[in-house]
Amino acid sequence: MSVPQSGISPRNALPSPEQKQEYVRTMFDSIAPRYDLLNSLLSVRLHHGWRRHAARLAKLQPGDAALDVCTGTGDFAFELVRYVGKDGAVTATDFSEPMLAYGERKRRERELSNVRLVVADTQALPFAENTFHAVTVGFGIRNVADRAKGLAEMVRVVRPGGRVIILEFNQPTHPLFAGFYRWYSFQILPWFGGLISGKRSAYEYLPSSVEAFPSRDALAEELRQAGLTDIQVIDLTFGTVAIHVGTKKS
Repeated sequence: MSVPQSGISPRNALPSPEQKQEYVRTMFDSIAPRYDLLNSLLSVRLHHGWRRHAARLAKLQPGDAALDVCTGTGDFAFELVRYVGKDGAVTATDFSEPMLAYGERKRRERELSNVRLVVADTQALPFAENTFHAVTVGFGIRNVADRAKGLAEMVRVVRPGGRVIILEFNQPTHPLFAGFYRWYSFQILPWFGGLISGKRSAYEYLPSSVEAFPSRDALAEELRQAGLTDIQVIDLTFGTVAIHVGTKKS
C-alpha cells in the first residue's frame, strides 16, 4: 500500500486496538462543537441524503421502536422519526456525552418528544433482547473498538425479522473518481477539518480509518456471522458510501 503524500496511512494515523475506544471518545468529545458544520461542509451536504436513503431501507412503520447507535448529534435518529411517527419511539445512543448534548439541543429545537438520547457503549447496549423493530448506525461502526461485539449487540436487541442498517464510508467503485477521492480525503479533508475544528488529528483519523475498514464483501460476511440474513449492499455517490442491510432470523 502506498503512503499518501501527507504521510498519513492506516498504520500511523490510527490508534492501537487497545487504545481505540478511549482515543475515539476523546476525539469526538473534542470536535463536538464543530461536528455538524464540518459534516455539511466536507460532504457538500450529501450526508443528509445518505441518511435519508438508509432510513427508508429500515422499513419502519408508524408505531415502531427504532434504535440508532453511535448517533453522534442525532441526525440519523431524527430521520427515523419520519417513519415511526408520533406513536413510535426512537432511541439514540452514543458514548460521547458532548456529542449527545448537541443532539439534545437539536431534539428540543425540533420538539421531538419521542426521541430519547442515551449515553451508552455500542459494545454493551443497555436494552433487552428483541426490543427494536430496526437498529441503525451511520458512520459509526468503523469507530467501534470491537466491531464484532458491536454488531452482536445490534443484532441482539433487534427483533426477529427486524433490520439492521449500516451506513458507512467505503472505497469508491468508480476508477476515475477513486483518485480524486483519495487526494481529497488525505490532503484537503485533514487540512480543512483541522482549520475549522482545531483538531487536525481527528480529520487525519477519518480517511485512515476508512481505508483500513473492511471491503463491502468482508463486512457483509461479518453481518452473516453476527446472525443476519438477506444481506443487501447499496452503493451511493460512486461507492464513496455503502449501505449494508441485513435481517435478523425469525
